[in-house]
Amino acid sequence: MNFGRIFSGQRFAVLGLGKAGLPAAAALAGMGAEVFVWDDSAPSGAAAADFAQSPPSEIPGHLDALVLSPGIPHALPRPHPQAAWAISRGIPILTDAELLYRAVRAAGSKARFTGITGTNGKSTTTALLAHILTTAGIPNAAGANLGPAALSLPLLPDNGVYVLEMSSYMLERIVNLRFDAAAMLNLSPDHLDRHGDMTGYAAAKRHIFDRQDASCTAVIGIDDPASRAMADWLQTQPAQLVPISAATFAMPPARALPGAHNAQNAAAAAALARALGVPDSAITAGIAFYPGLPHRQAEIAVIDGIHCINDSKATNADAASRAMACYDRFIWIAGGIAKAGGIEPLACLFPRIAHAYLIGRDGPAFAATLARHHVPHDIAGTLEAAIPAALATARATQTDTLLFSPAAASFDQFPNFEARGERFTHLVRGTK
Repeated sequence: MNFGRIFSGQRFAVLGLGKAGLPAAAALAGMGAEVFVWDDSAPSGAAAADFAQSPPSEIPGHLDALVLSPGIPHALPRPHPQAAWAISRGIPILTDAELLYRAVRAAGSKARFTGITGTNGKSTTTALLAHILTTAGIPNAAGANLGPAALSLPLLPDNGVYVLEMSSYMLERIVNLRFDAAAMLNLSPDHLDRHGDMTGYAAAKRHIFDRQDASCTAVIGIDDPASRAMADWLQTQPAQLVPISAATFAMPPARALPGAHNAQNAAAAAALARALGVPDSAITAGIAFYPGLPHRQAEIAVIDGIHCINDSKATNADAASRAMACYDRFIWIAGGIAKAGGIEPLACLFPRIAHAYLIGRDGPAFAATLARHHVPHDIAGTLEAAIPAALATARATQTDTLLFSPAAASFDQFPNFEARGERFTHLVRGTK
């Protein structure tokens, strides 16, 4: 099966040529569209050479849509000038997940769409659900915010399932996309600059349930107050509501899914799988043999009995809390660009920290918080300095866990959390 030239005669501008932009441009062109690309950064490189390059506002004639990179704002904190231009002319601003949905339906496939969002856990839940579907022999393709860009995914047959991780940025830019089964896992402060406040952030996440009807399933975590409030709203909507909680889910044995937070992820994946008709035996097997994702509580080495854990994906305090709660005592490496509230929300877990080594821009701010709570700590500045010091302290204090769970974004020292986690892994393994 292939999409053919279903966008023939349509014209799209793609702004932002990163992980999603260039694949979207290539896919749209392959489906017959006329595509223009632009990136505000330096040269777009050879990969963009096949496309006409122009700011959208300088493209003559009609545009069917502006495909805007998720990281580029169209509203808060201030709209990108090209986004403002498009809005002023009534040009739709879309995410490539929306265009995937249109392409699949235009190609005649009845493949189902599953969407997963939440502040934390959505990548694990997305990958886990795809693994369960594969275990059950159901054709599937996973991507969007996780892994391949949405428009890079293949055309699936009628019995196939698309499993899409949806960020709040992407959810603001869907128009026709309807998820046959959708999950919202949890809500804690994140991306508030893009959404104004928690009310705006929750409203963006709620879009995952847009256009659902009585044939659809809405899975909602109820382990935090903001999510419970959304569950109350969902009770007034037509979709079948399935509340899930880490506290009540009977978690099968799963080495790659430690901690209560992963019980919530597994509960959501199981509920979505059941909504898609997967038998319980395949769900249990899929959870048990799930291999895990990189940079999410991954044990990358054991050095002198010290278990070194790469949890670089923990880009906020709530995510870090989920890893910290899994260990009774540990040496902690943290820091980067703090989210709203810093690490103060982690205070109840501070007694588990034998010693902390802090890196990145907001290491001093984290140090001030730890000092108020009398937690031993040092400002190391970089991973290169933090890792040998942390291992030495672990040996001296007979602490058997070194946890790298930054509780902060990576962009002060690394291009993304993946690069940060890879650097941690390289440095740790280099000390053996």
